[in-house]
This record gives sequence, structure tokens and C-alpha cells, in this order.
Amino acid sequence: MDPGEVSARIIKWLVSKVRDAGARGVVVGLSGGIDSAVVAALAKRAFPEGVLGLIMPCHSDPEDVKDALEVAGVFGIPTRRIDLTPVYDALLPVLSSVPAGSEDGAGGGMGESLCNPTDLAAANIKPRLRMITLYYFASKLNYLVAGTGNRSELTVGYFTKHGDGGVDLLPIGSLVKTQVRKLAEFLGIPEHIRIKPPTAGLWKGQTDEGEMGISYEELDRYILTGQASPEVAARVRELARRSEHKRSLPAIPGLDELGLGRDRV
Repeated sequence: MDPGEVSARIIKWLVSKVRDAGARGVVVGLSGGIDSAVVAALAKRAFPEGVLGLIMPCHSDPEDVKDALEVAGVFGIPTRRIDLTPVYDALLPVLSSVPAGSEDGAGGGMGESLCNPTDLAAANIKPRLRMITLYYFASKLNYLVAGTGNRSELTVGYFTKHGDGGVDLLPIGSLVKTQVRKLAEFLGIPEHIRIKPPTAGLWKGQTDEGEMGISYEELDRYILTGQASPEVAARVRELARRSEHKRSLPAIPGLDELGLGRDRV
């Protein structure tokens, strides 16, 4: 892969897609990770005066916010910081049907998410709140939302439906993680951001590879070459199967299934 050529092609693609939509630029969520840094850097090159980076902490590691601000500074990207922690904290007790401060687990067991930081149903609220925020600013500015998902994540469904998967464009969606790392080096992403363990920031200590159960190197090798141990191949196929709904439009029953074929009224 020639990172210079790939970068130029993605930038050209971004400009074309935004122009075709009648939009003025793009908004990007800056997480402090390598993928968002790469997308932000490409967006800045595509739209020198038409990019906004949103930093949206929600019980986040302060180091991630620091890294996001560093990326914005390196590339001269205007940012807005929107702390979603109070919104999350107010919403979760309502969804769990447990009064704030309750310790008796009232609510038919639904209150367990309040004390379980690794509960996925609760954790996935965070990226969905970020999606709402991104689209608010996109609508205000006539921008499109540029997502940060890569091919590795898309293949196994490692993204939140209607969260970080709820975007208009996926500029690096054809690149596996190892290719994103090469592009990041070419673009001048700070080294400590390029090498830190990838994480969705859903809870403290959470990592992509820990959740997937395989490394990005193993996943990327399988995607690009089909070569992997039987265990890795089985894991990738299972993750892809379980997440198929994330990569498809909502299922609709067919006309024949409803008894409404062409010859019926």
C-alpha cells in the first residue's frame, strides 16, 4: 500500500461525496484514538475551512481527551468539547427504572446496569449519545458526519449500531487496521497515539482486542489473505454472522410472505 496515493484518493473521494450531497464539510468525533485521528487529518486536508472535531467525553479516560486535543492542535482542527457524562448519568436511572441513589435493586433486576460498568446495554448508550451530538452539529452546519470505522471493525461488527455505526461516510472503511496504522504514520499522527491499545472507551480497561477475542494482526491477515488458525477463522466467521444485521438495512417481510404478490390486491 502506498499511503500517499491512498491518502490522496480518500481526500478526493471525501470532496466528491460532500459536494454531491450539497454539504459544506464534515464533522468528526475525536476520541483520542488512531482511527479518529486519521479521519480528522484527512478531513482537514479535504476541507481546510470545513471540518469540525467534536470531543465528547462520557466517563472517559482523561488521557483520551488530552490525546484528542493534541490531534486537533497538530492539524489545526477547530473543536467543540461536549461533556455527555451528565446526560448519561441522568438517562441511565430512568431506563433502568431505579430511582437515583437506590441501593435495593428495585425494578425487577433492571437496576444491575447501574452498578455494572461492563454492561453492554448501558455502555452502548455512550456512542449513541455521541451520534446524536454529531448529527446535531452536522445539521446546524450543513456538514456530513464522517465516521471512523475501519474494514477490520466492519467485518466483525465491532461497532455500536446507531452509535459509531450511525454516520454518513466511512473514509477508512476499506482499510484494515494495519493499513490505517501505515496511513497514520504518513499523515504525521503522534506516535504515542499510533501505538496505544485501541479501545472504544466503553469502560475502564476495555480494549478492542480483548472484546473481540483476537488480535488485529490475526484479523487483518484473515481478511486480506484468508489465512488463519482454525480458531481465529471460526471466531471471525462467528462474529461476522452475529453482526450481519449491523451491516444491512432493516429487514422487511417480502410481499409473498405477506400474501401480497403482484396478482393480489
